[in-house]
Amino acid sequence: MKKNRAFQICVVAYVVFFFISLDSLIYFRYTRRLENHFGKEMETSSINLSEYQPFTVDSKIVRLSVPDDRKFHDGDFLPVLDGATALFPVYSAVFNSLYPEGSCVFDGETFSEESKLQKRNTAGAFKALNSGDADIIFCANPSKKQLEAVREAGLELSLIPIGFEAFVFLVNAKNPVDSLSQEQIKAIYTGKVSKWSEVGGDGSYISALVRPEGSGSQTAMLAFMGDEKITVKNHPFKGRALGYSFRFYVQGIVGSRDIKLLKIDGVYPDKENIRNGSYPIFNNFYAITRAKDRDNASVKKVIDFLLSPEGQNLIEESGYVKLGD
Repeated sequence: MKKNRAFQICVVAYVVFFFISLDSLIYFRYTRRLENHFGKEMETSSINLSEYQPFTVDSKIVRLSVPDDRKFHDGDFLPVLDGATALFPVYSAVFNSLYPEGSCVFDGETFSEESKLQKRNTAGAFKALNSGDADIIFCANPSKKQLEAVREAGLELSLIPIGFEAFVFLVNAKNPVDSLSQEQIKAIYTGKVSKWSEVGGDGSYISALVRPEGSGSQTAMLAFMGDEKITVKNHPFKGRALGYSFRFYVQGIVGSRDIKLLKIDGVYPDKENIRNGSYPIFNNFYAITRAKDRDNASVKKVIDFLLSPEGQNLIEESGYVKLGD
């Protein structure tokens, strides 16, 4: 009896040990490789909207004192503002400066349908502009498909440049590589270079990450690549990752110490290098509206504010680069 019981205990212990060992093997061989290469702060694709809400005491947005006669009031036509995640701090601050408080309806996670402030991201904002659910959206250049959708809807867009932002490439802070050339990046994303040792790093493979089509960063990446076709696919199973985004989204919103922005052609993407043009990959971002609405008095009020000295200072203080002279 005692022998049988001892045998049963040994069998159970063996089975438990087997499954623990199997789980560990799966984790270290597969699951751990899927963990985010850039740190926990980059695991989500969106910001914490609660931290950038208008009309809240502890909001991170820039606050300006705007004369009452330049603001909207109850009963006015209020254009719906929407746009890219990376630019939410800008248009939330604009909303806070010009709009009446009750026009933003936020439940802690999402905006209600009646709210005049929305955040649907780049692809969603362009769809909302086409459908009439948004009046002014804040985005980088639209993609070819987004422009085709606009034409199919029988619309024309008015793109008003309101500031500059750098398109950046990022790696884990522990990656020994600090700088890449534009040619090296294109070689990586066309599959011609597959190991970091080929661009001055260690012998690990390069996991070149790709963003969803229609996102602002993917549109910017396709513009950067030009006639070169991206052939790599998301394979975070091995090696060190290489990704891309917009500078302030990474540094100012996510703010992860686990992430390092790369110099491009030896130039670091800080505000001064964007301003003086030495950082090679920077673009305008826009306030975009339907061309037929460009002269609408309420739409014009928002655009005029953005292009005014106060609006440009708001953009600069929000962490982006104003238009300047």
